[in-house]
Amino acid sequence: MNIHYLEEAIKVVPDPQVLINMVSRRVRQLTASSRPMVEVEPRMGYADIALAEIAQGKVGIAERTEATDFSTR
Repeated sequence: MNIHYLEEAIKVVPDPQVLINMVSRRVRQLTASSRPMVEVEPRMGYADIALAEIAQGKVGIAERTEATDFSTR
């Protein structure tokens, strides 16, 4: 993992746990054949791509607005 991408992503998402979750989810998507949303440079791994996408604002967090009620009525 390139420290430069990490430093840039931390500026956008300062909470380490949230950043880890975002990178993890995006890496799973990339390994499942999702296309990168940034220009990929040689020797960039999936984590580097995910961090670069976060740093450039291509990947964000969606807040939950309401919990879904699955109870039977």
